[in-house]
Amino acid sequence: MESLIAAAARALAAGDPLGALKRIALRDEPSALALRGIAMAQLGDYAKARALLRRAARGFGARERLAQARCQVAEAEVALAARDFSRPPRSLDAVAQALDALGDRANAFHARLIGVRRQLLVGEIDAAEQALAAVDFDDAAAPLALVARAELTRAELALRRVRAADAAAALGRANAAATAAGIPALVAEIARARRTLSAPAARLIGSGVTHTLRLAEVEGVLASHDLVVDALRHTVRARTLNVPLAGRPVLFALASALAEAWPNDVVRDSLIERVFRTRHADESHRARLRVELGRLRAALRPLARIEATPRGFAIRPLTAPSIVVLAPPTEGLAGAILALLEDGGTWSTSTLARALGASQRTVQRALLRLEESLAVRAAGNGRARRWFAPALGEYTTNLLLPGVLPSG
Repeated sequence: MESLIAAAARALAAGDPLGALKRIALRDEPSALALRGIAMAQLGDYAKARALLRRAARGFGARERLAQARCQVAEAEVALAARDFSRPPRSLDAVAQALDALGDRANAFHARLIGVRRQLLVGEIDAAEQALAAVDFDDAAAPLALVARAELTRAELALRRVRAADAAAALGRANAAATAAGIPALVAEIARARRTLSAPAARLIGSGVTHTLRLAEVEGVLASHDLVVDALRHTVRARTLNVPLAGRPVLFALASALAEAWPNDVVRDSLIERVFRTRHADESHRARLRVELGRLRAALRPLARIEATPRGFAIRPLTAPSIVVLAPPTEGLAGAILALLEDGGTWSTSTLARALGASQRTVQRALLRLEESLAVRAAGNGRARRWFAPALGEYTTNLLLPGVLPSG
């Protein structure tokens, strides 16, 4: 193996794309093209990276199937980093099987992990969890950088499930693997992810008092016997019972208002002002309030009663000792959008608007502001455009191409 190519590969493995480019920037043979593509991906130029990797794959041809398959894995990861979900997942499965057959266990692991991360980003949380559990990333063939990435993905899944202890343990393993691998960018990425465990995750509103909660405390609230009106996911839950209200913003607004006032009631005109966003209640508003409260009674029948009082209405839990509201850590529309996206799913603008009871244009403006601050991401165009929260791991990993890196 030529010394410059090998030196460039070692530089990439250490997270030094500029050092790699200094050695191979003017080289056009397939192995150099592949390494240049990886370097450009690590520098964030995904379009150039994909073009170089495709040229490399064509240059290797079918006679060098192993190197070609590695290029295809690299291109799949660059597409993931660019949030391009157009490539069919089956093609990545086929590449992983080919790499297994050719004896490249490390890149086969890598391909499967890319598939898991893709499922996570498009909101297929159950499928991602099952796929990750099916892959043995503790195998000796898995490089430490790949083990760190797998643990970071486990942490992401645990955060989506609101399992703080599992997330902390996975991030600890990820940090140990990344430190042993000696890749500063990956260590820094994991450190940022670990800070999410101590950051405010929600506000707890109960009996007129508001507290800020971390993720572990949110997990405790969800595991309690209380009736929880969850504004993070727009559901009402009590232990194993869960009533989703994401598509019924008026009902959720009513449930939130009643829950925040518990054990007291809420005056009729106050309910109308908050839920229907009008300061001048008339008989039509009062009639609509009665209709919507009837619908809320039916929806919450397994969990609570809605009672009329001389002044207005009150909510009474059937078996729960108390009622609390889990609200986003920041108030306003932006906080509500982030709370919905944190479930790991992908949302269209129209679906978000319907869940939040706001106009599409208002939601669109908020999404664009959040996108500028990198708080949300988008995939697709036009009517197919979907919004999601960024994953914990946002860097392109140090890819294992084209066979010049240590294999074990």
